[in-house]
Amino acid sequence: MADGDGLGEAAVAAASPAPAPGPSLPLGWRERLRAGLAGTWASLWFVVGLGLLYSLRVPLRLCENLAAVTVFLNSLTPKFYVALTGTCSLISGLIFIFEYWYFHKHGMSFIEQVSVNHLRPLMGGTERSISESTSLSSNRESETTRQNLSECKVWRNPLNLFRGAEYRRFTWVTGKEPLTYYDMNLSAQDHQTFFTCDTDILHPSDTGRDTNVLVYTKRRLAMCARKLGRIREAVKIMRDLMKEFPPLTMWNIHENLLESLLELQAYADVQAVLAKYDDISLPKSAAICYTAALLKTRTVSDKFSPETASRRGLSTAEINAVEAIHRAVEFNPHVPKYLLEMKSLILPPEHIQKRGDSEAVAYAFFHLQHWKRIEGALNLLQCTWEGTFRMIPYPLEKGHLFHPYPSCTETADRELLPTFHPVSVYPKKELPFFICFTAGLCSSTAMIALLTHQFPEIMSVFAKAVSMISRTCVEHL
Repeated sequence: MADGDGLGEAAVAAASPAPAPGPSLPLGWRERLRAGLAGTWASLWFVVGLGLLYSLRVPLRLCENLAAVTVFLNSLTPKFYVALTGTCSLISGLIFIFEYWYFHKHGMSFIEQVSVNHLRPLMGGTERSISESTSLSSNRESETTRQNLSECKVWRNPLNLFRGAEYRRFTWVTGKEPLTYYDMNLSAQDHQTFFTCDTDILHPSDTGRDTNVLVYTKRRLAMCARKLGRIREAVKIMRDLMKEFPPLTMWNIHENLLESLLELQAYADVQAVLAKYDDISLPKSAAICYTAALLKTRTVSDKFSPETASRRGLSTAEINAVEAIHRAVEFNPHVPKYLLEMKSLILPPEHIQKRGDSEAVAYAFFHLQHWKRIEGALNLLQCTWEGTFRMIPYPLEKGHLFHPYPSCTETADRELLPTFHPVSVYPKKELPFFICFTAGLCSSTAMIALLTHQFPEIMSVFAKAVSMISRTCVEHL
C-alpha cells in the first residue's frame, strides 16, 4: 500500500542496493545421499515395473490376451476408428482450449498447477531435509525482503491528474471501466492519509496545515497549471517545492518537473535535474532512465542511419546513446512497444508498479510527444532497443546494470490495469508442456480420424500392422 507515513522508510529501503545472495551452506553426506536417491527414484520405479511385467508375462497370459485383442480389433469397422479418434480429438481440443485460456488469464498451466499442489505431495515430491530448507531460506530471506520493499512496492503515479468526469466520459464512450477496484481503493487510502492531519485532534482550527496536505495541494496546483498550458508557472511551483521540502523525494516531484521542462524544450535544465536525481543512491524510474536516453539520443538521432552505422561503425556519441537506451530498456522493457506504437495506449492508472507494464503505460502516455518532437529519436530506439535482451539472457536471475527483473510485476499489473488491456509480461513465458501436448494430441488424432474416413482400407492395413508388431514384441519378451 502507498501509505504516506511509510513512504520515507520505503524510499530509503528502495534506495539502498539489494545485497548479493550469500553462498549456500554445504550439505552433509545424509543430504547428498537423499538428493541422489530422489534423483534416481523415478528410474528405479521404471526398472521395477519392467521387471514385474516380465515376471508376470506367463501368469497374466499376455500373448493370449494380446491375440484376443488383435482379433477384436480386426473385427471392428473403419467407422469405429473414425468415431474413436474423432472423440479423442474433440476431448483433447477442449482441454487445449481451456489450458490456453487459463494460461493467458493466470500465467500458468492448470494441469501443472494441480500436479504441483495436489499430486506431488501425495508422491512425496515435497520431502526435503530440514537443514537444506533452512539453508535455502536463510540465503534468500534478505534478498527477497529487500526486493519486496523496493521493486515490488506500488507507487503513486506522479503524473496522474484525471478527474471523475474524464473517467466517466471514457466509460460513456467505450463502455469500459478505466480504473480497477484495487487502484481506486489505493487512491481512497491516499486521500484519507493526506487529509487527516496530525493536528486535527488537538487543534481543529489548524486543519489543512499538515506538511503532507501543503505539499499535495501545491503540487496539484502545479500539475493543473501544466495541464492548462501555463508551463513556466508550473515549473516555478515545482522548483519552490523541491527547494522548500528537499527530503520529500518519495513524492517524485522531479518527475513532474522533467516532463514540464521537456515540454518547454529546456534540455539543459532537464540535464541538470537528471544530474541530481539520476543517482545510484536514489530509486530509479522509467521517467529518469528514458529521459536520460532521450537526451543522449537527441545529439545523434537526426543524422543516424542504420546502413551508415553498419558500414562505418558507431561513433562515440552513438555508442553512448545506444547504451543509454539499453539501460532504460533493462529497467523497464515494456516502454518501447508503447513509444513505437506497437501496442495501443490506455488511460494510465493512478498507481504504478515500477519496472512493470503499468509504469510503461503511465510514462508513454505523457512522454510519447517528447520523443516524437525530436527527429530520428524513435528511429534510433526502434533499431537498437531489442539488443538489450542479448546482454541479459536470464533477466530473472541476473541483471546487467540493475538488479534482476522482479517476478512480482505481472501480479501487481493485473491488479492495477483494467481487464480489457492485455498486460505485457517480461520475460515472455514459454507455453507450458501440457498446452503443447494437448495441441499435438488434438492435431494427430484429428489427422488420423480424417485419414481413416478418407482411406479406410489403407488405415485398416496400417492398424493391423501396428497390432502385429506389438504382438511380436510381447512374444519376444
